[in-house]
Amino acid sequence: MGRFVPRSTAPVPERAILVGVDLGRSEWTCEESLAELARLAQTDGAEVVMTMSQRLDAPVPKTFIGKGKVEELCHHVRSLEADVVIFDDELTPSQQANLEKIVGEPVKIIDRTALILDIFGVHAKTHEGRLQVQLAQLQYVLPRLRGMWSHLVGEQTRGGIGSRFGQGESQLEVDRRLVRARISTLRRELERLERRRGVQSKARWDSGVYRVALVGYTNAGKSTLLNRLTGADVYVRDELFATLDPTTRSLDLEEGRKITITDTVGFIQKLPTMLVESFKSTLAEVRAADLVLLVVDASDPHRELEVEAVRSVLREIGADGIRSVTVLNKSDLLDDDALREAQRSHPDAQVISALDGDGIRGLLYRIAKEASEGSVTMTVLVPYEKGLLMKMVHERCQVMRESYVQGGLLATVRADERMARTLAPYVAADDEGGAGAEGGEPSDA
Repeated sequence: MGRFVPRSTAPVPERAILVGVDLGRSEWTCEESLAELARLAQTDGAEVVMTMSQRLDAPVPKTFIGKGKVEELCHHVRSLEADVVIFDDELTPSQQANLEKIVGEPVKIIDRTALILDIFGVHAKTHEGRLQVQLAQLQYVLPRLRGMWSHLVGEQTRGGIGSRFGQGESQLEVDRRLVRARISTLRRELERLERRRGVQSKARWDSGVYRVALVGYTNAGKSTLLNRLTGADVYVRDELFATLDPTTRSLDLEEGRKITITDTVGFIQKLPTMLVESFKSTLAEVRAADLVLLVVDASDPHRELEVEAVRSVLREIGADGIRSVTVLNKSDLLDDDALREAQRSHPDAQVISALDGDGIRGLLYRIAKEASEGSVTMTVLVPYEKGLLMKMVHERCQVMRESYVQGGLLATVRADERMARTLAPYVAADDEGGAGAEGGEPSDA
């Protein structure tokens, strides 16, 4: 036997106790919400050793849960050797401080917001994503700066010379000023990035490319769908918030029209307000879309609650008025009866499996149909010197018939409203009477 015994260097997962309070105000039951919190904790690398819940009319101001429940929590923390206690609702700074004092060090007391912020911190990859997460984290931390210099605060309580300049107080104020200054810097940087994103978005708007945004509850399969539609290689994993940063890819529809598809951050119930605020520049991609694909995990028993959570965030960012199509994903996980039940709830939805490709052709046809909504049929003669316009005709229009004649490209096309206005000066002479007639038949020019 060797002298040295090999030891694992793998990180030991923290042991977590989850705590929820049933206030009777949510469509989600306390058990369902705690089950989702457990998935969040596991995504963040913790091992859930116990869940606790309590029915209350209102949270207890001092400790969020009742005195007896706090004592029970302390007992379970010691007996299960827990490292962290995670509350399913946001704690006030004073509640968190009181619970930390009662439970005792080194056990951490955090809430759902802190847990989600930590997951976002791990998964943000781009520069903008990291800035957005850092802003949200600092906004969360600012009101919770306390006690780090409490060993010095006693200096000021004795009075006497210099008592008005207590070291503890001044250090805490310095910390707060530093955090506020950093928050201001991050906001300015994000505003600069948002302006740049706005210029890029305007360029896409001016180019007339039809824009599709994928939205949905976290882990609904948006990234898998983006990969399936565009052949992209976006990171995919069966965990909550696997991808945070928006990814845009182009796609050529069968009719010849070029569109873009953007994968966005997944939503969740009780999504922290500060995160929605911080990610507004990212979510602007949704507001700028021509079509929203609301991707739903059809196999999830809570799918209707998840759809409402997504629509709530869309309302919050002002994107609820955009044309949308519901996409029931993961049909491969459902039997025939369950699939029919899901379709009854969403009769106009597209049913697909992004994983194995079922229903993708039907979804592409639906996207093409939505993109052609409001299009007109027109025959145009584009001069040869208008090379860029010729390129736009092939990328942005459905070309029904074309030929190269002496004066340029003679084409009968289906064009959206913006493109039709661009092409209006080039309408072929014998099409002037019919160009712009919505849904008209192509000319024989």
